[in-house]
Amino acid sequence: MTTAPNAPRYLELDALRGFAVMGILLMNIVGFSMPEMAYASPAVYGGTDTPDVIVWALSFIFVDGKMRGLFTILFGASMMLIIERAGDKGENVANIHFSRMAWLAIFGLAHFFLLWAGDILFLYAAVGCIAFFLSGLTAEDLFRRALFIFTLGFIGFAIMFGSLLHLQYLADLPGASADTIDSLAETLRDFDPDATAIAADIALHRSGFLAIVMAKFHDDLFQPLILVAYSLTETLPLMMIGMALYKNGFMTGQWSAADYRRLGIRMTVTGALILTAITSVLIYRDFDILLMLNASYAWNWPSQLLMTVGYAALLIGLVRQWAASAWMQRVAAVGRAAFSNYLGTSLLMTFLFYGWGLGLYGSVGRAELYLFVLAAWALMLLWSAPWLARFRYGPLEWLWRSLARKQMQPMRLRPNTD
Repeated sequence: MTTAPNAPRYLELDALRGFAVMGILLMNIVGFSMPEMAYASPAVYGGTDTPDVIVWALSFIFVDGKMRGLFTILFGASMMLIIERAGDKGENVANIHFSRMAWLAIFGLAHFFLLWAGDILFLYAAVGCIAFFLSGLTAEDLFRRALFIFTLGFIGFAIMFGSLLHLQYLADLPGASADTIDSLAETLRDFDPDATAIAADIALHRSGFLAIVMAKFHDDLFQPLILVAYSLTETLPLMMIGMALYKNGFMTGQWSAADYRRLGIRMTVTGALILTAITSVLIYRDFDILLMLNASYAWNWPSQLLMTVGYAALLIGLVRQWAASAWMQRVAAVGRAAFSNYLGTSLLMTFLFYGWGLGLYGSVGRAELYLFVLAAWALMLLWSAPWLARFRYGPLEWLWRSLARKQMQPMRLRPNTD
């Protein structure tokens, strides 16, 4: 996500990336600190006391999926920018792109197996290879094809998770067969772990580094590939939308303030109203696990897409309004070092919550977790700008670029400065 040393930067892209990498921790914090299914339902783990339900509801409506979506469209836009600039300089665009994706995949696998199972870098690398072959399309064609693929994915997931509700209905009928009842029970065991399974998960994550790593190799060896297959019809369209929004000038601040504001408000409000209604049903139904799965992995798709683009529009308007401010420059610096901040956050959070560090896994309430988020944000804002005042890239951005281009890249802005 870097550009050539002398190439002009777009503050809109840098700041949006900063907001996204900070915002993505809002959704990932539960994954760092609690059993996996706590992300889908507070009733699985984390508690349903009023403060916990409030923060879950706010996250579900305003954060979950939207920050990842924003990160994904930014990846598509940044990919398009790099392809365009490499072409302008007469470089071999395909070699540069696929070298970057290959090294990103390696970083992603290392991140997954050595740090955190919530990695998205391998997913982005794999899908980025596909997206490259669509980079020559016009913005309009990218939009049309992205919406078609996204719609297919939405319908597929709605059918897949809706079938679980149908199974539940059949199992609850008088005279339901034993096979139907057993099938429902097995499904619920997979998605609604009992106390024994939760205790085992907590014990594992409070154990040592080697035990956690070996468990991933034993139980989740192919999980990165499974995630690619599972997420393709969401991730690829979002990247394509990012590519289209770069091509039509949206991502680089070329639209009018009124257009950004109008689009942002309409899409964000529409999506939030739909999700508020879904949230009300989930709370009323006491977080029924099958409803939660449908809401988290199917019903929220349209709203997430609307709000992702809406957030991008509103944030670009904010960036343009506060472009000269010191705080916006700090957010942009976080975005310029987004790769370092993303992986650095994983290192920090796994140290705080896993057994090889402080071992807080499973012991912090859902509401209290956001104090850790605020602390991580402060660290990002504090280190990124001073670092980039002296160096061209964040540390991992420099490493990625050097590996992808097969030569050490210039790092210091002023080589003679101590």
